Amino acid sequence: MKTNKIERAVAIEKDWAENPRWEGITRTYTGMDVVNLAGNYPIEHSIAKMGAERLWDKLTSQPFIAGLGALTGNQAVQEVQAGLEAIYLSGWQVAADANLAGHMYPDQSLYPADSVPAVVKRINNALLRADQIQSLTDKEDLHYLVPIVADAEAGFGGNLNAFELMKMMIESGASGVHFEDQLSSAKKCGHLGGKVLVPTQEAINKLIAARLATDVMGVSTIVIARTDADAANLITSDIDKRDHKFITGKRTSEGFYEVNNGLEQGIDRGLSYAPYADLIWMETSNPDLGYAREFAEAIHAKYPGKMLAYNCSPSFNWAAHLSKSEMLTFRENLAEMGYKFQFITLAGFHALNTSMFELSKAYKERGMAGYSELQEREFALQSSGFKAVKHQAFVGTGYFDAVQEVVTAGLSSTVALKGSTEEAQF
Repeated sequence: MKTNKIERAVAIEKDWAENPRWEGITRTYTGMDVVNLAGNYPIEHSIAKMGAERLWDKLTSQPFIAGLGALTGNQAVQEVQAGLEAIYLSGWQVAADANLAGHMYPDQSLYPADSVPAVVKRINNALLRADQIQSLTDKEDLHYLVPIVADAEAGFGGNLNAFELMKMMIESGASGVHFEDQLSSAKKCGHLGGKVLVPTQEAINKLIAARLATDVMGVSTIVIARTDADAANLITSDIDKRDHKFITGKRTSEGFYEVNNGLEQGIDRGLSYAPYADLIWMETSNPDLGYAREFAEAIHAKYPGKMLAYNCSPSFNWAAHLSKSEMLTFRENLAEMGYKFQFITLAGFHALNTSMFELSKAYKERGMAGYSELQEREFALQSSGFKAVKHQAFVGTGYFDAVQEVVTAGLSSTVALKGSTEEAQF
């Protein structure tokens, strides 16, 4: 067994040295460290592995890949059926309406740490069901298991918490995961005040812990480093010399140091994280292409070709900053700068709330005529691939009828779709 461990460690280090996937990635541990921590019983995580490899292929072969934040499995299915190639899973949305505590929270890491992995699993289960339903008819050939990029917040603690959280993400089937450089116990949405940074090395250590978890699990999950240094004006400690040039010397009642936030600090941290992450993301306050270009050029001056991520946030008032024509080409302009993964974090939250409010108002004012208007829009959308109008079939009634038919050799008298109002009227 000892010889086998040595062979495994050698193979791992050979892959790190020769596989283009790992070009530009620094590891501070050895192949034998990975083998020792992984133990002797390798477990396959096929969804996470397939998704990570597919996400990497798309990132490196397409100008950019874009996704919308999904709050539920059904929302993710809509994204795929509409033609999107990736799903983004926001911690903000999980805090608001999809966490395992069952409460509605602001984005301040108040929910149980395993909530995002639970939603990743839920989304993958919905995508798998959609694929199974498709398989019964062979009418379409959609690739439903699109990559999911999930939010690990500030790691919900220290290095060990980040390590365990990354493992849970992989077990649930996440393809990419991002970690931010805020103090986890004071974590805030990137567009709230009161954000506290951790020293640069502390943030790097969490990225190392996340990468180590991927290696131990044997999955090449995409690691994304996010910095909130553009807007965060506090830091926990002056222990890291790289942070000294931004510390003002002033301290708060909690003992935090004040720092000069802004682009310079964001670039400094982005450069520090680059060797340990596959993509770099600086959270910003406005959809400003010039600002995005400055960040990209500074990163690429030292790390040419380093891939970047960009949050096309609903916290921006887009129409107040950009014309419609500027918005139409915003993604392509970002892509030219190297922003390979682009996403709208809270798309699911806003879509869900807006559509339900509109329907509720229509129903209150016009009764069933208000609801029928929704149905008419659904009917019209069918020609573009919308399927949820037939809600019984959409959630798998036909699939389980097929199971029943197989079990009874086609003699079942209790199949559900046959004789349904959906079959008769839709």
